[in-house]
Amino acid sequence: MADELVVYTTQGPAAIIRLNNPTKRNPMSKDLLDQLSAAVTRATDDPAVRALIITGTGPAFCAGMDLSEARDALARLSGSDVGMAWAEAQHGEQLLDQIYNCAKPTIAALNGVAAGNGAGLASVCDIAIMSSEARIGYPEMRSGIQAAMVVLHLMRLVGERVARYLILTGELQDAQTALSMGLVNQVVEPDKLMDAALVCAGKIALNAPLAEAKSKVMLRRFSGQAMGLQMTDYTAVPHLEGEARIGLEAFF
Repeated sequence: MADELVVYTTQGPAAIIRLNNPTKRNPMSKDLLDQLSAAVTRATDDPAVRALIITGTGPAFCAGMDLSEARDALARLSGSDVGMAWAEAQHGEQLLDQIYNCAKPTIAALNGVAAGNGAGLASVCDIAIMSSEARIGYPEMRSGIQAAMVVLHLMRLVGERVARYLILTGELQDAQTALSMGLVNQVVEPDKLMDAALVCAGKIALNAPLAEAKSKVMLRRFSGQAMGLQMTDYTAVPHLEGEARIGLEAFF
């Protein structure tokens, strides 16, 4: 289907959730967020699924925000429709929060570039496996958009010093650098990516489900970061006004 922005399949104990808008590099549009959220719920509710693998179709994992929707949002703000901008920013953060709090283990299989919120999507998964040809980074500020909820997850993974470097330089990191920083757990050749993710899912399937679920609760509770949707206070309108408006208009 042309409007099937997220493709859901199962293989063994894993649900494979594939972002499927390759011509736009799988951006986080409203419709993709809705479909991804539904796919995560579907996998969580299926007792046969023991792990979720999130990956992308085509050359990118996820390029971050949908720029065509950002253009429309700029036009709406010209008409002072600020409320919708707030709602859309919260929508994306709710999705990241849903995946971070998923009761079942999640595996990001980074087949290509993960930028901005795409990198954030990888960061909220329990495990990240990266193609040797993929890159990851946080270049939002080059378009006048500050990082938001992704900062908390980034600092949780790599610490403040590395997080500051990644956010402030905006550079995309190659796979081996991402591995050395702690952004990902494993780097494999592109044709081995899904095999590696499925092997990881198979190992997870050996766990006792109740013990696993309780362990995930403990990991979240003592992760060192207070996660919550209050980060939306820093994201919505500032994303689309002032520097962000200038930066996005220049990009377009």
